[in-house]
Amino acid sequence: MRTRFTTILLALLAALFCAGVLAVGAFADTGGAISPSAPGAGSTPVSTAPAKTHKTAIATWFGPGFYGQQTACGQTLTPATVGVANRKLPCGTLVKVTYRGQRLTVPVVDRGPYANNAAWDLTAAAAQALGIEETVRIDTLVVGAAPNTPSLGLPPVSPAAALTGGAVAG
Repeated sequence: MRTRFTTILLALLAALFCAGVLAVGAFADTGGAISPSAPGAGSTPVSTAPAKTHKTAIATWFGPGFYGQQTACGQTLTPATVGVANRKLPCGTLVKVTYRGQRLTVPVVDRGPYANNAAWDLTAAAAQALGIEETVRIDTLVVGAAPNTPSLGLPPVSPAAALTGGAVAG
């Protein structure tokens, strides 16, 4: 089961990369912004805002009772949706979440949380990928932004489609 979620997450990141959302090298080194000396300088930066860190924020998770419902950002929540809810960040903001050495970059797909004084609310798929089963403390870092589309947070239809931008030889 864990291998399946790892595969889904890797396919999601590959799809974002192929769509040109993530700039090579800029993603990890500059918090999503392209520096003038970075490869691809002169192109539109992913994010020009400085990276924000929220050390030891409380996080909860949600999912099963909300499957089939639309998120505040316009996605239909499914068991495969990998994302996070936050009350203040814009839809599509990419957030690197760290919990007990596990790291996962997810988009903001909903508003919330509204319980347990939490700052973050992970989808069930994101929580499972990080090994989270209850309310916990996590580290977060805003690393960029992705276009807010109805499929944001969902794995691509197939890994081949992700690698070819949706075109699959038939």
